[in-house]
Amino acid sequence: MTSNDATASGTQMNSHHRAGIVRLVIPDVLRGVAIVAMLIAHANVFLPHTPGAVGFLAGNINDLASPLFALVMGMSAQIVTNRSRTPGITYLQQVIRGLVLIVLGVWMATWGSWVAIILAHLGVLLIVGAAIVLLRTKTVIAIALAVAIISSPLNAWAKQQVWAYTNGDAVREIASWIAISPHYRLTNLLPFFLLGALVLRHGMKRDSVLWSMLAMAPIAYLVRPVSEKFLGLPESVSGDYRDTLHDVGLVFLAYAIVVLLATLKVGAWKRFVDAVFVPLRGCGQVALSLYLLHVALIAAFNVQYGRPPDNNYVGWIIIVPVMIAIGWAWWRYVGTGPVEWLLGFVTGRRKPLLRLRATQSSDR
Repeated sequence: MTSNDATASGTQMNSHHRAGIVRLVIPDVLRGVAIVAMLIAHANVFLPHTPGAVGFLAGNINDLASPLFALVMGMSAQIVTNRSRTPGITYLQQVIRGLVLIVLGVWMATWGSWVAIILAHLGVLLIVGAAIVLLRTKTVIAIALAVAIISSPLNAWAKQQVWAYTNGDAVREIASWIAISPHYRLTNLLPFFLLGALVLRHGMKRDSVLWSMLAMAPIAYLVRPVSEKFLGLPESVSGDYRDTLHDVGLVFLAYAIVVLLATLKVGAWKRFVDAVFVPLRGCGQVALSLYLLHVALIAAFNVQYGRPPDNNYVGWIIIVPVMIAIGWAWWRYVGTGPVEWLLGFVTGRRKPLLRLRATQSSDR
């Protein structure tokens, strides 16, 4: 990264602050953190032999990626809703966007990668969540809490329904997107989506809400390990209450740290943070394109060679630092990611493929 890049980022951050919309930097950075977390999680297969501490860190990064992505999708949906003068048309655009994500996700699942593809789940999440975001704040809070409360028993019940597995591929896929997938489920992602919309409405700032989230993060995170190691409870499964609290702890911590760093006042630390935010903002604005690109590379490797039995550092470098560099370079020198451009085209919210960095918006 050059000094000019750091200066440019600092100028953008300060100009947003002067315009009263500094918070719009935060969704891009959080989305960048989420896609980088996905890159690291998926590239971890290239390193089957690592120390326990590295495996522990990689596991937590993997757990952070999907709920954080859901949180940012909720922020973006709220931003789009706030700027819309025709909520009905805006929601229709979101539905089309969600359907495209579902189609892409189903297609990518045939590529032969070792990645559990999340795009179809995110498409369903967007279709459902964008409708709820149109409601009043108290209603959104009530729905988020209700879904969080019923998610664990609903998931457990759904997984026991034989018909969900035996009534054809379409029924099985829909049931998987909603509740029975071992990886991602609407029931667990929707509360994070709605939380993203709510924090956007509240304003991403240093206040009692932020400090409360920061204080709650370690408590929520520790419920799962404490219950398993000291209380003798069975191991948590994906989607149950303890697993959800684990994700809450990670997401709250990531959100609080990014907000605290993004709202630093002028000084050496702010300039350093602005410079670090450059590649994260870049990757955040082309996150979907990066997602397809790295899964395509992993699929090509997996089809040809299978999972590596020994550490393959070249593969890891290509999927993590090289992808980050590509994301930043595309954002810096081109602008809109090709998948982001496609979604804008089919939804009627067209974006120019080539554009100046100064005009790039955080709500995409």
